[in-house]
Amino acid sequence: MTTVAASSVVVAPDGAPFHEDPAILGFYRDLVEPFGSTVDEQRLRDGRNVFHKDLVDRLVGGGDIAGAADLVVVTHALPDVHPFTAVASHLNMLLGGGAQSFSISEQGLAAPFTALRIISAYQSGGRSERAVLAVLEQTTLPTPHPLVDSGGLVDSGALLVFERGAGLRADGVESFDDAEATTARLRELAAAGGADTLLVLGPWLGEEAYGDGARVHRVAPGSYCTSVWLDLARHWREWQRDHARVVLCDLDPLSGRGYLARLTTD
Repeated sequence: MTTVAASSVVVAPDGAPFHEDPAILGFYRDLVEPFGSTVDEQRLRDGRNVFHKDLVDRLVGGGDIAGAADLVVVTHALPDVHPFTAVASHLNMLLGGGAQSFSISEQGLAAPFTALRIISAYQSGGRSERAVLAVLEQTTLPTPHPLVDSGGLVDSGALLVFERGAGLRADGVESFDDAEATTARLRELAAAGGADTLLVLGPWLGEEAYGDGARVHRVAPGSYCTSVWLDLARHWREWQRDHARVVLCDLDPLSGRGYLARLTTD
């Protein structure tokens, strides 16, 4: 069984001054100019310039993360401000250097949910004993982005260790085409689970009612894909103690799709 064993969180760490690197600026231009966009250097100068590597270093150094891993998965929805760092390999090195490691991106808010599916499959198949999931978000970009520009996002990261054993275990991941289908599934789970179920709702879900049975925990605004994973990393021990089932759910504001992960202590 894939269960949460340790965690770490970082939110709004200190940034760094902009370092002008012609190679990086040239990479940005090559990336966006063929599609009619332009690089705005002032955005980079004004940004916090927190690299994904910075987030990973703080996550490993600031929590109860100890011991080697055999699987490392790094996820993010927004790109790194420093594009030439193999962050999954760097995290692997920090955790002993013996893991299979890779990143999942270009999926928006879905990326960490996809990672949990992969980790669960590895562990159920006996291919991993200790897996590490990093969910990263940095907000310095060379071009406009609707969530960064108006969503109030801050740099943040969550790191979760999953081991095979007893505890708060991953019990399934689901996705939905729209908010209506997402809400309907949450109401179904709330009705079926009653007071033993905790719905952990991300900041992009609306204020809909989900029934009188389950308890609801709402994640504060300020994050995109790190949303529910930040609060899982903060609170999993008490949730494991107080609830038989925990449901993580959020709605991607760009695609409109919903994503849900079920965890249980049954």
